[in-house]
Amino acid sequence: MLGVAQPAPVAQTPPMGWSSYMALQPQSLENEVRINADYMAQTLSAHGWQFVLVDYSWAYPNPPEDNGGNPNQSRLANGDYVPLLNMDAHGRLLPDPRKFPSSKDGQGLRPLASYLHGLGLKFGLHVMRGIPRQAVRAKTPILGTDGITADQIADTVNVCPWLNHMYGVDMRKPGAQEYYNSLLELYGQWNVDYIKFDDMGQPGNPSVYHKEEVEAVRKAIDELRRPIIFSVAYAQPFDNSDHLRQHANLFRISNDAVTNWEQLKKQFDYGAQWSTVASAGHWPDADRLPLGWRPKRNVPGEAFTDAEQRTRLTLWCMLKSPLMLDGNLPDCTPFAASLLTNDEGLAVNQEATNPRQLSRTDDLAIWVSDAPDGQTKNVALFNLSNESRPVTLTLSDVGIPKKANIRDVWGKAYKGQFKKTFTHQLGPHDAVLLRVAPVQ
Repeated sequence: MLGVAQPAPVAQTPPMGWSSYMALQPQSLENEVRINADYMAQTLSAHGWQFVLVDYSWAYPNPPEDNGGNPNQSRLANGDYVPLLNMDAHGRLLPDPRKFPSSKDGQGLRPLASYLHGLGLKFGLHVMRGIPRQAVRAKTPILGTDGITADQIADTVNVCPWLNHMYGVDMRKPGAQEYYNSLLELYGQWNVDYIKFDDMGQPGNPSVYHKEEVEAVRKAIDELRRPIIFSVAYAQPFDNSDHLRQHANLFRISNDAVTNWEQLKKQFDYGAQWSTVASAGHWPDADRLPLGWRPKRNVPGEAFTDAEQRTRLTLWCMLKSPLMLDGNLPDCTPFAASLLTNDEGLAVNQEATNPRQLSRTDDLAIWVSDAPDGQTKNVALFNLSNESRPVTLTLSDVGIPKKANIRDVWGKAYKGQFKKTFTHQLGPHDAVLLRVAPVQ
């Protein structure tokens, strides 16, 4: 529109940051978020890490010692919901002041955002699709309408199967778009930079895709005219890729992050398909990266070996997935820290183009992408088997007809000059990331 400032384009490279999900679970406390943000600012931000995402149930009043599963609400015989989520008069959730004390006196999450911005970081927020069931019960008025109430826009059929806080929003109803507009207006007031909308799909049921609500969020962000990254979860089938690229910046390609080796192997299949639609402002999201530490809460942690962690980060970098760390950052191991501060490796995620899987068997995989100079190739060799194996790269397969200088990126070691082929011995479940530069 002529004369109206347009927001800056977002997610021109895959976002890099941290999510509170695994470390803190739904009991995220503000001081713990700040501790992780401090670590990021002091140790990781110089290497491109900048987003701090407060994950789900920040409005739920569960105590930090509650280490149970998803914090669902119960319904009393009279129809009331317990415990009540913190909510304003227009059916918009607010942070629980016990967990986020700086939110008192109606300040919401703006003080936390200000703290993060003061560190040079950016603020992300997890949001569930829909409208709170307790708002529907209370018939709260929708902001920006003439008396339309929450019960008049609720979709009580299409609900989240794993968290019972919300009903869907029936986008055919008057007031539905105004509700989503009011949400984004609130998040804009909090200075949110990144919003992850969950339950836009359904685990184990790829036929479920709430496209009308995806479109509603996109429209609300556009009307806000503030640069906000829009991330869509849950996993989506590739058939929805065109719609996702049109409306979202990030889109999940699998269910919740893999927790064992067989699930990690499956990411190669998803990645090979979704890498074809990666472009500036639109990135396939392979989900979180719980590298090198245990969660802070008393919940099961990841059990990946160093080799498997290297494989995981290498695939995420080659795929150009967002890189969202998961775990208590101050407990990061020296090995993981060496990966997360390797600027050459992270540049593959941030700067490369045309990512693609070159070859794949059940035991081996080779990925390639193009470096910014237009000649050098980033090449990842993966041993997916349970035994040590040699993996051979044929240089002509990546467009280098004669000789190449080859460097091990994670190992920070020059491997030498090679003709026609390069063979590397890899341990089980391990990977090597190479820069392959043609010799003229």
